[in-house]
Amino acid sequence: MKARLLHTAALLMFTLPASAAGAAPAGEPAELYTRLERYHVRYSLNDDYTSSETHDWAMKVLKEKALSSAKETSISYSTSIEKAEVLSAYTIKADGRRIDAPKSNFQVETNTGNAKDAPVYSDRTTLTVVFPEVAVGDTVGFSYKLTQTEPMFPKQYSIVQYFNRGTAYDDAKITLDYPAALAAQLDVRELTPDSSTEKNGRKELSWTFSNKVPLKDKRNDYSVFDVDTLPGLAFSTFKSYADIAQAYGARATPKAAVSEEVQALADQIAKDQKTPRDTARALYDWVSTNITYAGNCIGTGAVVPHDISFILKNKMGDCKDHATLLQALLAARKIDSTQALINAGSGYRLAKVPVVSRVNHVINYLPAFDLFVDSTSDSTPFGMLPYSSQDKPALMVDGFKEGLKTPAAPAGSNVQTMKTRIRINDDGSVSGSVDVALKGQYALGLREGLRNASKENMDDMVKNVLRGMGYTGTGKFEGDDPAALTNTLNYKASFEFKNFTQFPGAGAFVIHPVFVSSAPVARFTAVGADDEATPTEFACSNGASLEEYVFTFPKKMKVLAVPDNMTFKSANISYKASYRLKGNQLTVTREVDDHTRGNVCAPAIAEEYKAFSKKVLPNLKAQVVYK
Repeated sequence: MKARLLHTAALLMFTLPASAAGAAPAGEPAELYTRLERYHVRYSLNDDYTSSETHDWAMKVLKEKALSSAKETSISYSTSIEKAEVLSAYTIKADGRRIDAPKSNFQVETNTGNAKDAPVYSDRTTLTVVFPEVAVGDTVGFSYKLTQTEPMFPKQYSIVQYFNRGTAYDDAKITLDYPAALAAQLDVRELTPDSSTEKNGRKELSWTFSNKVPLKDKRNDYSVFDVDTLPGLAFSTFKSYADIAQAYGARATPKAAVSEEVQALADQIAKDQKTPRDTARALYDWVSTNITYAGNCIGTGAVVPHDISFILKNKMGDCKDHATLLQALLAARKIDSTQALINAGSGYRLAKVPVVSRVNHVINYLPAFDLFVDSTSDSTPFGMLPYSSQDKPALMVDGFKEGLKTPAAPAGSNVQTMKTRIRINDDGSVSGSVDVALKGQYALGLREGLRNASKENMDDMVKNVLRGMGYTGTGKFEGDDPAALTNTLNYKASFEFKNFTQFPGAGAFVIHPVFVSSAPVARFTAVGADDEATPTEFACSNGASLEEYVFTFPKKMKVLAVPDNMTFKSANISYKASYRLKGNQLTVTREVDDHTRGNVCAPAIAEEYKAFSKKVLPNLKAQVVYK
C-alpha cells in the first residue's frame, strides 16, 4: 500500500490558499481567508501503548472564498482499532449566537464487509460534520476524540504535529501526556514551553504557538517537503529508524515464508529462465502485472501484510503485500531479498526524531544485483524505479544501513529522439511523418497512457492530436506494444493536414512538434519560465531531447529567413540548434541535455533554469519566413 504505515497525529490541514505548508516566508503579510482563533490538541499515551488524541479548534471565516470549505469538516479513522467521538460542533454567529450542529448534520461513511464478514482491505470510516448557518464573519468550532484501542506496533508510539506558517493561529497549544518512566525522543521547534508536570507516574508537557500575522509565502514549489523546517514537534518511543524497520519486519518477514503454493508458482514462472537475474526479472514481472494494487488496510493490517494465499487468491494487494509476495517467490528460487521502507511522497529526508510517518511505502532490495525494485508499479520494468521511489532514504528490514538511499536515475537515463518529415504542398497543406524513440521515464509515462487508451482513441489518435493543435487532417499511428515491461518505446505517426501555412502568399510559421511526445525540447524551458524566485529545494530529474525536422517546400515558395543557429551551455543544462537551408529543403536540429544529478535540486539550479529559458525561448519561437 502507498498509505500510512502508522496512525500518527491527525494534522489540521485546511485546503485554502493561505494554508500551504512551506519554508519560512519573508516580506508582506499574507492574504488570509480564515484564521484559527483556537487550536488545542492533546496526545495521551497509556502504559499498554494504546493512546488517544483530542482536538479542539475554532476557525473564523474571513472571506467568501473560504466559505465553501469552512461549512464542513471530516475525521477519518480505522474502525477495527480506533473509536471516534465528536465532543462538539457548532457555529458562532457574528452577533455572538451559538448554533450547535444537530445529529442530522453528521454523516458517516464506512467500508464494511458483506453481511457479518469483515471488510477485505479497508475499514476506514469517515465522519463528516456540516456546520449550521455559516456566513463570512462567523466562527466554526469542532472538538473530537480519537481513541486507539490497539497500537500499530507493539510497545511503540510516534506522532508528528506541525503548524503551517501561512495560517493565522491566535491560540495554539499542544499537550503530551505519557508514562514518566517511558524512554522517548522529543524534538520541539519554534514552540513556547507552557508547563511541565509529573504526578502519579505520568508526565505532562505542553507548548503554545501563535502566528497572528502570517507573512506571504514566496514558495512556489512544494515537491520537496521537510517537516523539520516547520514549527511543531515530533515524539517517538523508537530509538532509531533501524528500530522502525525491525518492528515492521518482525511481523512482515514471517509472512514471506515459502509455502508449497509459493514454490509451485515460482517454479512455473521461472521454468524457462537461464540465469538468476532472468529469474528475478520474471518473478518481478509476474507480481507487477498480475497483482492489482488495492488501497487502505485494516487495523494492524496497515503494517502487517496479508497472508500470501489471500493475496494470490484475490490477485490484489497493497505495497507490503506486493513486497512480501515477491520476497517469497524469490526465496523459492534461492534468490535473497529484503523489504525496505521509503517515502513515496515529497519527503526526501528523514525527520530528526524517528517517526513512522516519514516512511509510507514498501519496496524490495535484491543484494545479489544491488537492485531496488518496486512491483506496485505495473509499468516500471525490472532494473528501474518509479520516479516517486527514487533518491529516497531506505530503511532496510534486513541489513539496515544508516544513510542508505534508493538510487536516482543516472544522467542519460531519460532520452527522447523525434524525427519529423514535412512536405508542404502548393496549396499550403502538408503530408509527413513523425518517428519517436523514447527511453527511461519518458517511455514509461507514455506507455501507461497508451495502455489505457481505448481502441477508438487509438484509431483516431492522429486526427485527434492534429485537431488539438488546430489542424484538420487524418493519419495513421503505429508503435510498440505498450503493455511490455521495457524502458524503451518507439512509435510513428504519418499524417496529412491542411492550414499549416497560408500559401500562395507571404507568411511565417514556428517550428514545433506536430505530434504528441513525452519530452519535447520546449518542455525543458517550462521549469524556468516563472519569473518568481524559487527559495527552496524542488524535485527535478535529468533528461535529454533531440528534435530533427526536415521541411520540403514547393518550388514556388521562397524562404526569406530562418532562425539563427544557437549554442548555450551552463553547469547542468545545454542547448544546441542548427537551421540549414539548402535549395527547397530546410533541416533543423534542436538538442537539449539536462544532466542534473539526483531528484532534489537546490534553489540555485532553479535560477540556472530561468537563465536557460530566457536564452532559449526566443530561439524556439523564431519563425521561418516565406513568400
